[in-house]
Amino acid sequence: MENLVNIFVKSIFIDNMIFAYFLGMCSYLAVSKTVKTSLGLGVAVIFVLGMTVPIDYLLEKYILKAGALSWLGPSFADVDLSFLSFIMFIAVIASMVQLVEMVIEKFSPALYNSLGIFLPLIAVNCAILGGSLFMQEREYASLAEATVFGLGSGVGWLLAIVGIAAIREKIRYSNIPAPLRGLGITFIITGLMGIAFMSFMGIKL
Repeated sequence: MENLVNIFVKSIFIDNMIFAYFLGMCSYLAVSKTVKTSLGLGVAVIFVLGMTVPIDYLLEKYILKAGALSWLGPSFADVDLSFLSFIMFIAVIASMVQLVEMVIEKFSPALYNSLGIFLPLIAVNCAILGGSLFMQEREYASLAEATVFGLGSGVGWLLAIVGIAAIREKIRYSNIPAPLRGLGITFIITGLMGIAFMSFMGIKL
């Protein structure tokens, strides 16, 4: 249990997708104009990461990696399908994003319209694929660890985009020099938030 908590906290603060690896910056910068839309997209990202990372973990463990198909019989023990990892991971991500898009369009048309093209673009959000690839690289020992990592990564992404959206709503009324208005000041604030999140690297888990 303690190990799961450590993975969850680390994926939110220390290995934050935005501030540690700068993954998913396109959606982060484009959608973070209001807290409402940022919150909606952040929840969608949590759901997609929380579903795709454990599914990809099972694919990796029982189908893709070398020797994973040994459960089918001794003749399959030497089969290595790891070269299919990218294709399989992206297929799972696209399926989950399509499901999220259908649910949001059904139950919250206003949010669906405000997110616009960036909702289906979750499928090509590098933070989503990054979650599965980090899971593969770190070789988590169980499905629970992979699931907690996926959820924690999503929560960290949500925290980042809602934080920058709240700041952008406030600075709308500030006297910002004309050349820095819009994305300019957003990049500066993102850099400062990234430096602030670096302080969490001192936490020993």
